[in-house]
Formats: sequence, structure tokens, C-alpha cells
Amino acid sequence: MRIISGNWKGHRVKTVKGLLTRPTSAKVKEAIFNILGSKVKNAKVLDLFAGTGNLSWEALSRGADAAVLVEKSNRAWEIAKENLDTLGFEDRSKVLKMDVLSFLHQNRREIFDLIFLDPPYHQGLVNRVLSILKNNSLLEPNGVIIIETASDEKILEDIFPLEIMISKEYGDTKIWFLQEAEEQGEG
Repeated sequence: MRIISGNWKGHRVKTVKGLLTRPTSAKVKEAIFNILGSKVKNAKVLDLFAGTGNLSWEALSRGADAAVLVEKSNRAWEIAKENLDTLGFEDRSKVLKMDVLSFLHQNRREIFDLIFLDPPYHQGLVNRVLSILKNNSLLEPNGVIIIETASDEKILEDIFPLEIMISKEYGDTKIWFLQEAEEQGEG
């Protein structure tokens, strides 16, 4: 896996061999960052189910200010730490070895411009995390939550105060972009 664009373009990122993780493909990653465009610049990133950090490293390469990566798999966490050291992002990111739900329930005060949510497919984790995120705003007012699911997975219908801005399919993968809903004016 390589970083597609930015200051670290072309640098190789280590991944976990085998089926333990499912790295975001280069095609999907490029589509995500093309849609995000300038929102990446100076962003504070939260990468939930980070795996080896593929999305965070791309964001940092493209000008994000900081990233917090959360991954509970020991092997994926170790490789994410190796990638962190190799790329030299130590001063701009941290890799936490913990369960995402535990992280979210610890009443963090940090808020983020971009939240990547890429859990294992078909385990109901997207909706569990969305239930927490919609009630405990970790998202800046103009921030974006980027979710990767299997193309046949659905997300919660009641996600207010969030709303789906864009959803796109790429083969067996679906990408969702959520933001806070515009407040409805009184008539």
C-alpha cells in the first residue's frame, strides 16, 4: 500500500498480512480524498478501527494537522506504530491500542474535523458507533464523518443531528459522508 498524494506521495505503508484487516483500496482511498478536497488541509483526524493507519497517513500527507488512531488488534496496532515511526508523524499523531467503543465512552473532550469509521464488515459496528457519535458530538460543526461499509450494509435511519451528504459504491464497498444537518428554520 502506498500514500497516493501529498508530502509523502509514493511512500510505502506496511499492512497486516492475511485476513486480520481489510485495508481501504487505493481506488476507494483516492475517491474519499477527492471528495473531501480542501477539508483535509489543517484538519484534526479521528481514525476509528484504524488498522495500520492507511487513511490517517494519507490525510497527514495531504496536510492534516493531527490524527488520533484507535485500533484494538495488537498486530495492526504494532504495524500502525511502525508506520508512524517510519513516516515521522510522531509529533502530529498518536496510535491508541484500545477498543473503539471504550474510546468513545471515555467522554473525550477532543473534537475532530474528520472522523474515519472503517470497522469490520457485517458486524453491526457502524450503527453502534453512529449511535454514540450522534449523541456525543466529537465532530466540529463543519466536520465530516467518512464511513466505509460493505455495499449491502445499511446505516441507521435516525442519525439526526447528522445527515448523509453523499454515498457512493465502489465494487463491494460503499462510502458514506455524513455531516451535521442544517438547522431547519421556523416558518
